[in-house]
Amino acid sequence: MPTIRRLPEHLVNRIAAGEVVERPASALKELVENAIDAGSTQVTVRLASGGLDMIEVTDDGCGMRPDEIALALERHATSKLPDEQIEMVATLGFRGEALPSIGSVARLTIESRPPDAAEGWRRVIDHGLVAADGPAALPQGTRIRVDDLFGKVPARRKFLRSPRSEYAACLDVVRRLAMARPDIGFVMEQDGRRVLAVQPREELAARVARLIARELADDGVLIEAERGASRLTGIAGLPTYNRGVADHQYLFVNGRPVKDRLLVGAVRGAYSDMLARDRHAVLALFLDIPPEEVDVNVHPAKTEVRFRDPAFVRGFLVGALRHALEGAGQKSAQPAASAAMNMWQVEPVAPAAPSLGSLFAREYGGSSSRVSEAGTAWRSYEAEVMAQPAARAEPAAEAGEEALRYPLGVARGQVAGTYIVAEAEDGLVIVDQHAAHERLVLEKLKAAGAEEAMNRSQALLLPEVVELEETACDAVEDKITDLARHGLVLERFGPAAMLVRAVPSVLPKNDVAALVRDVADDLARNGDALLLGEKLDLVLATMACHGSVRAGRSLSVAEMNALLREMERTPRSGQCNHGRPTWVKLAHQDIEKLFGRK
Repeated sequence: MPTIRRLPEHLVNRIAAGEVVERPASALKELVENAIDAGSTQVTVRLASGGLDMIEVTDDGCGMRPDEIALALERHATSKLPDEQIEMVATLGFRGEALPSIGSVARLTIESRPPDAAEGWRRVIDHGLVAADGPAALPQGTRIRVDDLFGKVPARRKFLRSPRSEYAACLDVVRRLAMARPDIGFVMEQDGRRVLAVQPREELAARVARLIARELADDGVLIEAERGASRLTGIAGLPTYNRGVADHQYLFVNGRPVKDRLLVGAVRGAYSDMLARDRHAVLALFLDIPPEEVDVNVHPAKTEVRFRDPAFVRGFLVGALRHALEGAGQKSAQPAASAAMNMWQVEPVAPAAPSLGSLFAREYGGSSSRVSEAGTAWRSYEAEVMAQPAARAEPAAEAGEEALRYPLGVARGQVAGTYIVAEAEDGLVIVDQHAAHERLVLEKLKAAGAEEAMNRSQALLLPEVVELEETACDAVEDKITDLARHGLVLERFGPAAMLVRAVPSVLPKNDVAALVRDVADDLARNGDALLLGEKLDLVLATMACHGSVRAGRSLSVAEMNALLREMERTPRSGQCNHGRPTWVKLAHQDIEKLFGRK
């Protein structure tokens, strides 16, 4: 039998590096978090080849003395846990593994100077061995440089991606940390080119919009909510401002960027009846809760957290997001003016026509008297034509000037039996009548309590037994009461099966087993029966679609105006149930540009 032995220090550090330093972005994350925890007001990041060749992080924080630098390079040495209450940690880093792990797989240079020191100190670790140690000249703060990451560990180096891919991962790390701390300025350079720069002491919404997308400032809603000792802030994009991937969802817990399935599921639930299945919201949410209510020590890279009361957190997020989106009213993400203008076809300008006088002169041989007579005759004919009544539709009842001041204006006509054209005080509004009415019907169904009626159970003629793993049955059994409120009535049927007695009346009965398995999977993933509620939301949306005004139906002017006024009163009427806009606007100045007036 092999004997048990203690691993050497350098091997322990390399094993730890495999957990902490997965790629250049992982090392960069640890270094920037240390800079933030040091009380910095400015952090500068420099990369070469996406961090494969060089990573340098400079800050103006508290700095370190020579003995502190030496201690910081030992495993499990940190200044961020003043006592042993790890559940009360308030800093980004606290394990004390980052610096020795990085130093074991790269050439690590640390230069630091506290504010009260006459000079700084420099220490170099080359793949676990001390290569240099002595004074250094630098201003207050710390500068850490990582060269040749995994240079002597070819087995790890060959698994890294291209410089472009590694740079993209590093940029995402800095972007997320810069969002979390709008009080700190950040600068990032890649191969000598500045790629990111934000000033300190920015407003949160302005910082987020600058880092995600500038359109978010106009096409998003601010989130401000409190429940007990918990607080949620941030900015969430309108449902009509969405993406095809979920990469633009930034979630933070107590200032720590996280990728948490519970929070992602809550976001999905909040947008469930406002986005198509293949579209994703754009947002940045900052959740602040008491430290004892969240465990941040569940992942080596600290990217995952565990909540003591997940149901409270999920309900808080869903409620706050829905309330903010409802407050947006009929607001819809509008296409950029330049993009909208490019969609309009402008007739090509023909060469300048010859003057009337030159035409007559050419026709009548240049005789001035005959030209004058012909001109007089032409003007008489023109006046007669212009006096004739124009071909036009039957005039609608005239709307007062105050009608133009409505946000969506007053209806002027209908195009292709599908689109309502309205005139507002500040431009031309085009409404998709089917998409708009679909949203109005859905909101009325919810407001009238139709959802509760839909949740009524329909008993199965023969109860169905669904076999599950015992742990899944335990999770479902714990939520039997909650599931019954949704209309799904279950009983435990032995150690590894559930008996289904009734299902929600509006859901299909042909695959009850699949429904129960989906709910069990959702419970295992999110800790609560979100999926069943989302299925009912989809049924409501389907009913709203079938009960709404169809495209191709002719509407009277009174019906069109009634639809516009109802949209202005209904929350979330700016998008249909699938996240598409229900209306667009062309401003007066854009119309003038189309005709060359501006």
